[in-house]
Amino acid sequence: EKQALMNVVIVGGGATGVEISGVLAEMKHFVLPKDYPDLKQSEMNIYLVEGSPHLLAAMSEEASDNAKRFLEGMGVKVMLQKKVVDYKDDKVILDDDSSIETKTVVWVSGVTATRFEQIDNKELGRGGRILVNEYNQLHSSGNVFAIGDVCLQTETDYPNGHPQVAQVAIQQGLLLADNLKRMEKGEPMKPFHYKNLGTLATVGRNKAVADLHKVKLHGFIAWLVWMGVHLRSILGVKNKIMVLIEWIWSYFTYDQSIRLILFIPKKERNKQEG
Repeated sequence: EKQALMNVVIVGGGATGVEISGVLAEMKHFVLPKDYPDLKQSEMNIYLVEGSPHLLAAMSEEASDNAKRFLEGMGVKVMLQKKVVDYKDDKVILDDDSSIETKTVVWVSGVTATRFEQIDNKELGRGGRILVNEYNQLHSSGNVFAIGDVCLQTETDYPNGHPQVAQVAIQQGLLLADNLKRMEKGEPMKPFHYKNLGTLATVGRNKAVADLHKVKLHGFIAWLVWMGVHLRSILGVKNKIMVLIEWIWSYFTYDQSIRLILFIPKKERNKQEG
């Protein structure tokens, strides 16, 4: 039972799964010894389970290999080409009939789109996403549109659909607004073509991977790029400064500032028990 409590299983090797695994690995090394000195660090196991042969499927093979190397160096047990088929009796069941005892499972292996009763199953693709044409229209209706994660749209560079990230939804939304105006004026609509502004994923302290068009970065430089991009997206100068100060504090103190852990010193526990 204790080992099941000490095992954490993350299902899904995309950017979210990689980042969560990295954060937990850093907490294991830097937070656990201070907050729970009675627990052995070696008893905590972090498993990252991914059904495909690579982590970060939306990124380059180089980024995938570097992310795997970083995580394994941090003590994460990366399990590729393994699928979770069930969870029962505090056990994660894999497709090869093996199992991992755990009371903590983090599911980041994708989502199923919202279903609409009026849309036939034949108009749905992988993950329940609505099949649309190059104008984000349903194939059976010129007056119904779908954008973002809820739709499945293909083009030459993305034969299996676009990645489910915010930039796709933002770009589709902007183009759809323009196309609706064009429809009102009787003008032809413009087809959607996703402009990939680059993909980033952080693994941990000084560790990240970045695909910026033809430039591939990893390690400390990619980590700085990741921080710069995310700092830029925060609204308000005051908020940017506060987040930057928090990052600097965490970097030098090796501490995770955002967490809720209640620890009662042994002396206090003895008094309460007495």
